[in-house]
Amino acid sequence: MFPIKDNIHKDRFPLVTVALVAINVLVYLLATSHGGNLIGGPSPGVEDRFSLIPYALAHPGAHCYLLTARTVLGEAAAVRCGPGLPTAVQGVKQSSLLAPWETVASSMFMHADILHIGFNMLFLAIFGPAVEDAMGRGRFVVFYLLGGLVALAAQVASDPGSTVPVLGASGAIAGVLGGYAIFYPRARILTLVLIVFFVTVVELPAVVLLGAWFALQVFEAELSGSSSGGGVANFAHIGGFVFGLALIGVFARRRPVAPRYEVY
Repeated sequence: MFPIKDNIHKDRFPLVTVALVAINVLVYLLATSHGGNLIGGPSPGVEDRFSLIPYALAHPGAHCYLLTARTVLGEAAAVRCGPGLPTAVQGVKQSSLLAPWETVASSMFMHADILHIGFNMLFLAIFGPAVEDAMGRGRFVVFYLLGGLVALAAQVASDPGSTVPVLGASGAIAGVLGGYAIFYPRARILTLVLIVFFVTVVELPAVVLLGAWFALQVFEAELSGSSSGGGVANFAHIGGFVFGLALIGVFARRRPVAPRYEVY
C-alpha cells in the first residue's frame, strides 16, 4: 500500500516539511556524487562512513574501522570493530569512521538507494504537513529530530553488538506517523494498493493504514529475530512510532478537536 495524499486541511504552508525533504534529497545527491550513482545510491564506502554503527555507540572507546577494496563488481566495504586495528590485508584500505556522535546526526539524512529515499520522502510529504500545522514550525523541528534520536536509540538497544550500518530518515518519520495516528485517526488517506497484477486506489482511514504499517514492523521484527532482519531497521521504526504516539500531545500547540477535512 502506497499513500498518495490525505484530506486534512492545512492552515499554513508546510515550510519545515518541505525543507526536510529538500535537505534529505540534497544529502543523497551529495553522497552519490562522492561515489555511487543516483539509482543505486552511495557507494558502500560512503554509505558506511556516514551511517550509525550500533557497536560503536554502545561501546564507548571502541575502535571501528572501515575496510574498502576494489573488486571486479565495484567497491566492497565492511565495518570491523575491536580493541585495535584489523590485520592488514594487501589491497584492502583501512580508514577510521566518524565519531559515533557525528553519525547520530549524519545517519538520519543518509539513504541507501533511490527507492529508500523515495518512499521515506513520500511518507514525510504526506503526513508531515498536518503534524507541522498542529505543532508550529519550531516545535515540529524538535519533534522530528528527537523522534529520530529515540528511533536510533531503540535500534541500538535491540542489538548493541551489531556492526551493520543504520541509516535513513524512517525512524524520525515514524515519529511523525505516530503523532498523525493520534491526532488524525479519521483522516482519509488516498492509497494505491498493489496486489500482484491487481492495482487500485482506495480511501483508507489513517488509523487503519498507519496501524497496519506499525503491525507490519512488529511482525517483521519478531519474524527476523534480529534488529536488522531483511536490511530494515524495524526497531527504529517501532521506537519512533511509539515516541510519536506518546509525545504528540506534549509538542502540539493545540489538539485538533474537529479537524477540517477536504473532499477529494
